[in-house]
Amino acid sequence: MKHTTPPRSTLLVMFSIILLAHSYLGMRLFPALGLQGSGLLLGWLALVVSSLLLPLGLAARFISQPPWADRLAWLGLTVMGLSSSVFALCLLRDVSLLPLAYLLSDVAYSSWQLQSAVGVLAGAVLFTLLGLINARRSAAIVDVAVPVANLPAELVGFTIAQISDIHVGPTIKQPYLDAIVDKVNSLGADLVAVTGDLVDGNVADLSAHTAPLERLKSTHGTFFVTGNHEYYSGALPWIAELRRLGLQVLLNEHVLLSHAGHQLVVAGVTDYSAGHFYPDHQSDAQAALAGAPDSPFKLLLAHQPRSAFKAQDLGLHLQLSGHTHGGQFFPWNFFVRFQQPFTAGLNLLGNVWVYTSRGTGYWGPPKRLFAPSEITRITLQRG
Repeated sequence: MKHTTPPRSTLLVMFSIILLAHSYLGMRLFPALGLQGSGLLLGWLALVVSSLLLPLGLAARFISQPPWADRLAWLGLTVMGLSSSVFALCLLRDVSLLPLAYLLSDVAYSSWQLQSAVGVLAGAVLFTLLGLINARRSAAIVDVAVPVANLPAELVGFTIAQISDIHVGPTIKQPYLDAIVDKVNSLGADLVAVTGDLVDGNVADLSAHTAPLERLKSTHGTFFVTGNHEYYSGALPWIAELRRLGLQVLLNEHVLLSHAGHQLVVAGVTDYSAGHFYPDHQSDAQAALAGAPDSPFKLLLAHQPRSAFKAQDLGLHLQLSGHTHGGQFFPWNFFVRFQQPFTAGLNLLGNVWVYTSRGTGYWGPPKRLFAPSEITRITLQRG
């Protein structure tokens, strides 16, 4: 499937929403800040520029070539993160103004309007700077113990290193991935799982930046499942490239591993939405586990947590997922739950443990706030 830009109608709707949101910011904040004359003109000009940069940041790779595409993406995506915080804080400000209009005197209310408008801008800048620092620093190692009923003693302490949602692309390059690979290798894991959304871009542009994956080391190798962004970026070429790098790509299939005298099942499904791109990639957990023998430990890799609903009755012990980024930054962490059953962490669905990684990189704005990135070390214990 050839990767194409979004339809014009979609782009028009998106740009209209961006313009309306920026118009709201100007109408709510500029009067409170007392902007007039040239100051007001500059304020509206800044909002117009921001409105243009947001879609350009997302579409940079379609309208230009590196390095200019990357520079445009950096600028546009950073502005996206900033304007998102301005919008969210402005909404909170307006909510606070409703009761205060009746509780405060006219003088106090007018003072609060000014102070809160300044606070919106200052808070958005602070959130964006902190979010940038959090996004660009190396992901922390998060230890998670997963209890497995009747786990043989020989499998207690079996470790899986999970990385997810790195999004190698306009703002994440080889040095960022090199640092991740070094940390994963330092864990000495028995197995490495990469649960999708590795890339944002095509193989020709990014193969040099995904090359560090070839260095991943573990007892039983590295296993990969596709995420939705692989399909946006050309899944078939990426599958071939990752196999060339030595990763085992699981497309609705499983493999058997022999560890300490026991057979383990490692299965993987394509992304939940893969069937919309390639009908033969329709996500199918039942097919992935077809013919799998009884095993003291059955693992499923699935990019989206909601894949667990169709997999929970297949005798699995653990599903590893990503996709959500833990919300990545305020306020989006509150909206993930409307699409996915879990936002982050270890949760039980029926008899299956589902671990949802907050992701090892980030998507879009280089910004993480209250949802730090992670490299997850899962250790099996007897439940």
